[in-house]
Amino acid sequence: MSKNKKHWYEYLYIASVVYLILGMFNILFAWLGLLCFMIPLVISFTGGGKIYCNRYCGRGQLFELLGTKYKLSRNKSMPSALKTKVFRYGFLTFFMSMFGMMLWNTYLVFAGASNLKEVITLLWTFKLPWNWVNTSFVSPWIAQFAFGFYSMMLTSTILGIITMLLYKPRSWCVYCPMGTMTQGISSLKYKTNKETI
Repeated sequence: MSKNKKHWYEYLYIASVVYLILGMFNILFAWLGLLCFMIPLVISFTGGGKIYCNRYCGRGQLFELLGTKYKLSRNKSMPSALKTKVFRYGFLTFFMSMFGMMLWNTYLVFAGASNLKEVITLLWTFKLPWNWVNTSFVSPWIAQFAFGFYSMMLTSTILGIITMLLYKPRSWCVYCPMGTMTQGISSLKYKTNKETI
């Protein structure tokens, strides 16, 4: 096998781009994003450590491609404050709080206590109407979850692009909530294994 021949997983950035495009045309495709949540956790819990982040993360590959091949990155080091454990776990806590709020809003629609809100919220602040897609053939709570989840995926992609432009291409990976979680799981597993030896 040629050393220059690429592996299949080096093209996973295409899946990240396709996901974002599909969500723009039909918000229900946002549910596919759950794979990006579940797969890294499963790999980490089963002893794979951060291999998902290092090898299979299409978003990280996309930032690397844009920043390195297309030279969109300033290639500067991130401020040390953004690399600290306090910031990373603080951002994870904030991100998971937003995820919890999204689940709560989904539950309210499921329970009939709230109506479906067909909006995408960018950066947890800016609400964009997104009602050109017909979601009447599914339960409102299914659509509500899709709007909320796509909002989070789009927001995190925007944050990743901003940090890619300002700093090194994969700067998002430093404080990515999934990366922080998988690192935490790996550390706990290592500590537990060490104590049982």
